[in-house]
Amino acid sequence: MLGDEEAAVLAAVDEAAVGRTLLELVAIPSVTGSPAESELQHRLAGRLERLGLDVDLWSMDLPALLADPGFPGMEVAREEAWGLVGHTDGGADGPTLILQGHVDVVPPGDLAAWQGDPFVPRVTGDVVHGRGACDMKAGLAAQLAALAAVRAAGVRLRGRVAAHFVVGEEDGGIGAFGTLRRGHRGDACVIAEPTAGTVITANAGALTFRITVPGKAAHAGSREAGVSAIDGCLPVHRALRRLEAERNRDPDPLLAEYPIPYPLSVGTLRSGDWASTVPDLLVAEGRLGEDPAAARAALEGCVAEACAGDDWLRAHPATVTWPGGQFAGGRLEPGHPLRDTVANAYADVTGAARPRERGATYGSDLRHYAGAGIPTLQFGPGDIAVAHSAREHVSLREAVDAARALAVTVLRTVGTE
Repeated sequence: MLGDEEAAVLAAVDEAAVGRTLLELVAIPSVTGSPAESELQHRLAGRLERLGLDVDLWSMDLPALLADPGFPGMEVAREEAWGLVGHTDGGADGPTLILQGHVDVVPPGDLAAWQGDPFVPRVTGDVVHGRGACDMKAGLAAQLAALAAVRAAGVRLRGRVAAHFVVGEEDGGIGAFGTLRRGHRGDACVIAEPTAGTVITANAGALTFRITVPGKAAHAGSREAGVSAIDGCLPVHRALRRLEAERNRDPDPLLAEYPIPYPLSVGTLRSGDWASTVPDLLVAEGRLGEDPAAARAALEGCVAEACAGDDWLRAHPATVTWPGGQFAGGRLEPGHPLRDTVANAYADVTGAARPRERGATYGSDLRHYAGAGIPTLQFGPGDIAVAHSAREHVSLREAVDAARALAVTVLRTVGTE
């Protein structure tokens, strides 16, 4: 099933370099919006230059992007954001394949839950542990290895490969948004998010919501004179659980395998400023998984209904706002050849069964590229089930297999001369 050029590229995949690159990337604490996020972009720019790619590294015009009607929102304050695109030279006669990945990671959370420093990668056998190992620095390492193998094998491409390395995916996708606004395009895109041995062709979407519940302050010694905003939140929370159950009754077939295809989760609660005061305000922020247009109206209606059924909230209703990242849904057109190209490449280089197709319950940069008319899917090492947790890890074998599959995908998509 493998041609001579494909075999040559596979032989050029440096498995040890995949591991070294992954350890180097995890050691950079590129939390969304932090200076290290920008530092990593500059380091990766150097890597792409050493691979012989034409590199565009630029400081994004944040005021212009924030004023753009299509801006997807963000959840952290930023003083800067760097875009990074590298593309192979020549090859103008064929299509352009984008290999896309985000460099940012979420904060590590409770440090006591980790075995050691989350940004000092820990290796046990074949497994690398650390923040970002799975989501998605193993994918970045695989993409770099695929690009290096194509170059080392001396294969002449008919089309081009473009590496889009982006910031801010975790809080809305400003990096992908700004990259596309700069004019970088392609004919197809593979995002190396962790897909656990599957090919992901659709995202459910996700929205960040904020619910503000009012109370009435009083001294704790006269609790009956106040109204606790925490108590006021309880009927709202029960209503959110009912809404989640209702929205999950008839999921998209690509999401039907998940216990909760469209999760609704409250991630933060803030209430009170003094232990002996009845709290007069509660702010709950969370994530609603589903396409924004339908989901906004449903959640606002749910909260309004909960308030209407409560004596205090009827007169002092909770309010719903939509800060932060707003991830629309997105999908690869059914039957598009990119799905089979990636799945067949993986099967051919590993001897394993073709990865099955499924959707994802979260939002990602897929929707930015699909929305720009670029056929896009996700395929990469690791399992999203351990991402954003102190259990985050990835298998080096998976990262190497992904690199090999991506290298063959490049040849089969852009063609050779």
